[in-house]
Amino acid sequence: MTIWFDVCAVEDLQPNSGVCVLVQNQQIALFYLPATESVYAVHNFDPFGLANVLARGLIGDIGGQPMVASPLYKQHFHLTTGECLEDSSVRIPAYPVRIDNARVSVGIPEPSV
Repeated sequence: MTIWFDVCAVEDLQPNSGVCVLVQNQQIALFYLPATESVYAVHNFDPFGLANVLARGLIGDIGGQPMVASPLYKQHFHLTTGECLEDSSVRIPAYPVRIDNARVSVGIPEPSV
């Protein structure tokens, strides 16, 4: 089950850039692409650079698929799946996002007991 957390207003986001939000003690990178009216959410931790920096990465697309390039070692991560495009064995958590009444919510899986 997914728990939804209201994190900010759409107007708080930087167009074509990333920001970091704290949800349930997890750093989550949000990326706003106004051309497609899309917001993507992935974990902020770069598994190659071992630092919370992905919100500062460069966003774009490869083959029409949205991605972020890590600011450290430049690995590319798919914004909807979290898969590393250079090494498919590496994946970061990607989270569902919804926009309702100009507010952004991020879905976090409910912890299993």
